[in-house]
Amino acid sequence: MYSKEVMRALENADVREGDKVCVRASGGEYEGLLLPRAELGGENCLVLKLDSGYNVGVEFSAGSEVELVERGKPLVFQSSDFNVSVVGGKPRVSILGCGGTIASRIEYKTGAVFPAFSPGDLLSFAPELKDIASIDCRKLFSLLSEDMTPKHWQVIAREVAVEVKKGVEGIVLMHGTDTMSYTSAALSFMLQNLPVPVVLVGSQRSSDRGSSDNAVNLVCAVLAAQSNFAGVGVCMHVNMNDDYCFLHEGTRVRKLHTSRRDAFKSVNVSPLAKIDYSGRKVEFLRDAVKRDERRRVEVDDKMNENVFLLYTYPGVKPEFVEKLDCFDGVVVAGTGLGHVPTNPFDDEFAQSIVPSLKGLVEKGIPVVIAPQTIYGRIDLNVYTAGRMLKEIGVIGDGCDWLPETALVKLMWALGHVKKVEKVRELMVKNVAGEVSERSPVIEEERGE
Repeated sequence: MYSKEVMRALENADVREGDKVCVRASGGEYEGLLLPRAELGGENCLVLKLDSGYNVGVEFSAGSEVELVERGKPLVFQSSDFNVSVVGGKPRVSILGCGGTIASRIEYKTGAVFPAFSPGDLLSFAPELKDIASIDCRKLFSLLSEDMTPKHWQVIAREVAVEVKKGVEGIVLMHGTDTMSYTSAALSFMLQNLPVPVVLVGSQRSSDRGSSDNAVNLVCAVLAAQSNFAGVGVCMHVNMNDDYCFLHEGTRVRKLHTSRRDAFKSVNVSPLAKIDYSGRKVEFLRDAVKRDERRRVEVDDKMNENVFLLYTYPGVKPEFVEKLDCFDGVVVAGTGLGHVPTNPFDDEFAQSIVPSLKGLVEKGIPVVIAPQTIYGRIDLNVYTAGRMLKEIGVIGDGCDWLPETALVKLMWALGHVKKVEKVRELMVKNVAGEVSERSPVIEEERGE
């Protein structure tokens, strides 16, 4: 959306997106079709499609003018007319749209990018899908992943169960990358006894960019959804090439780069499988739960959203921590082996938050510790800070979960039990692969 100032100027000129306009600005005079604001463009940068077919950005500032030249038709996305031919004998895979960059397509007539979700839309950028599976797809919601909430997770879990009961070989969830690891963790707890794969997939680059990873990721996700695996996973690029993707365990994956195509990594475990895009092969890299269509999926989606994730940092205020008593649970992402400011040597500047955390515990609010370092596991027995946390009843000693996984699991646990000791029992129990008994030596996989 354009800025308020630009929108006011457009309204005064009775101009809307899709109209042919003339814009007079400090850089000159331009005439063309008014397009929606580019996602990465400035709020005051009007985007016009010129008669030549090129798009131009015009900075709209004080003194600029916009005039209606010709009323146009509202910009409406036209689904692709790509012919979808379903060949018998192909595995049935359901694709559900949850938003994100991967569920978008450039509309070259106008240059605008729209949500895309018909079978033809998907096949327009990944035509090889028709050769590897019989695809059925539908959109759950168009949503930026940063707007995802636990209520959305519940909707997804229930809709996945609907698809499983149809007897499909697997389900693919197209999802934005920013919070995909939260959703994959939530579904790992909510979808019990899965008989088939549920694979989340996203795209770091949109379909209008030559470096887009959407087609490779989607094809590999559909291959993973047909594989001999049952559970929740995330399928994304292995490296900067277009040759392989990894299938990551749903509770063990994190986005570790803002924009690279190989941003997603498995943490504290190896990836589940490597998917060869060109060879159309799935190679499992470690043991995984095998598919078994005789299982009956159970949706266990009780969640308590009233949980806070606190990243401790130098100078965190004890009085802030005390105010967290309005939450039903708190996850602390601690430094090192699981530390917070404790000030055991009475330094004049340092402030301990241990009394504040103890106050939460004494009020019956479970406090869970997770490592900020991402890799490694919590050990509260080595240093004074850790021992102090253990003494006041903080949960998580010995766990190697991710902070976001610990957050989601605490929401899920509090949806089932209330008493702190019951919460503790459920939290330290390995429910969906989120806690491992041993820390394996993991060599970084590059996919060569």
